[in-house]
Amino acid sequence: MPSLAAAKASNSTFRLAYLPVAVFIGGTSGIGRAMVEAFAQYTKGNAHIVIVGRNKAAAESILASLPTPSPPQAGWQHEFVPCDASLMKNIGASTDGLLKRIPKINFLVISSGYCSILGRKDTEEGIDEQLALRYYGRWKLISDLLPALREANSAGEVSQVMSVLDPVNGIPVPDLNDFGLKRKYSGVTAIRVTLTYMDMALEEFALRDPEIAFTHITPGFVKTPMLDSKDWGIYSYLFKPLVWLAAISPAVCAEHMLFALFDVERRGFIRRGAKGDDIGMKKYFGTPEGRKKLWEHTVQEVDVEHRASKE
Repeated sequence: MPSLAAAKASNSTFRLAYLPVAVFIGGTSGIGRAMVEAFAQYTKGNAHIVIVGRNKAAAESILASLPTPSPPQAGWQHEFVPCDASLMKNIGASTDGLLKRIPKINFLVISSGYCSILGRKDTEEGIDEQLALRYYGRWKLISDLLPALREANSAGEVSQVMSVLDPVNGIPVPDLNDFGLKRKYSGVTAIRVTLTYMDMALEEFALRDPEIAFTHITPGFVKTPMLDSKDWGIYSYLFKPLVWLAAISPAVCAEHMLFALFDVERRGFIRRGAKGDDIGMKKYFGTPEGRKKLWEHTVQEVDVEHRASKE
């Protein structure tokens, strides 16, 4: 596992012969924000950086703080795209807009998330909010933006997807006929089973597009606004002090995440630990049958217009 110093040293050597296009979903706070800021520093601002999130004011503050390239490369740009990623229709509108303007994407980083041990909370589309943010929305973002990732790969450029979630603490899928947890729901199950869903989905994406890197990485314990959430119930008061002591800053976490992201020679499905190290298939709970069924279920679940027409 690389130390922080080793990760920083490696990151400082990152160079590309072309201007990279990087899209950060959930880049207005916490880990996502820190990754945007670090990415901009290492590229000296010479990149097309797209922050996708809900907080326009935070995004504008981040964009104003990013370095202006000197000298600038043609095509550099730092921008914000508003999107509430808990709704599939919002994701569809945002990705449609991106694809019309951006022909290629080199780095797609998704760190938006939500954790709650409380009861089910359905969005207007009939999907549990936690499942939407931790799995369905991420799947749709990747699926929708694949044409731009493929375009980068076809041009001989880096083509990477990184889902910052957790490949370490998943569980076996309780019911292969209830991926949406509509028959039996608990917040804890939703938190942990989405980790397995993400593993299986990224593995399937990689099987379909083996020349693109699909990385599932855990950030470990990080001091983000999520630690202050009331959705942990009484446990937020019991365990928050202990977690806070063990947690690292978003800036430190970002260095390890970028260490993994900048490993541009890798392809296929990759699972990584909190230091950016490859953990292989340790604690992987997916199965070929589950992966196939999950994919078929997800295709139908994220197509909310089709589902609504059938109901």
